[in-house]
Amino acid sequence: MDLDNSLLDLHSQKSSQLTSNNIQAASILRFYRWTPPAISLGFHQKQYPDRWNVIAQKHHLDIVHRPSGGRAVLHKGDLTYSIITHINSDNMRRSHREVYEYICQFLIDGLKKLGVSLAYGQAGRGYIHNPSCFSTATNADLVIADGRKLIGSAQVYRRNSVLQHGSIAIAPDYDLLTELFQTEVPIVGYQELAGTKIEDNHQDLITELIEVLSESARQHFGITAF
Repeated sequence: MDLDNSLLDLHSQKSSQLTSNNIQAASILRFYRWTPPAISLGFHQKQYPDRWNVIAQKHHLDIVHRPSGGRAVLHKGDLTYSIITHINSDNMRRSHREVYEYICQFLIDGLKKLGVSLAYGQAGRGYIHNPSCFSTATNADLVIADGRKLIGSAQVYRRNSVLQHGSIAIAPDYDLLTELFQTEVPIVGYQELAGTKIEDNHQDLITELIEVLSESARQHFGITAF
């Protein structure tokens, strides 16, 4: 995520230089996984339960802070996407909500091609007090028909640029999620939706997912992929 932050800086600087000429800096897309697994905390999430340090040591997890907002995410059995793009289009400034919808469209379109229909979640009042990002679905997150979350996302803005990154659940560790958040987490993995067995090698599944989402992003943003 340090690289995400550095790329956002570069994109923001370049966007500022080009804006006067009505030229936009190229969008950037990345996909990555976590070794070792980690818990990432939102930028404003200054505190977390002390027991997480014990759990992290037990399961060999890093605890890191994201440059973006939101709540804690367990990065184990997931795929992280990162998109950096220009906020404005056609000389019209978008609201944060409109930016989320604009960016998330490439995820919705790509997953639809893979047979997965997604909609935006609706968080209840308790969201801000819940340490887990995946325990509740905000209107910036993507869920399947039964309400379980597949993709949780967060943003950070810098001048006319935005970084949106998020976790796409592939094969969630439900036991570890329950141990961390002390409740059942309503999350679904793409491996389950694709009908792939847990014991199967799901690298091919992830490769296909990245290829489809990359093509969807190229069509949506006119993107430069890393």
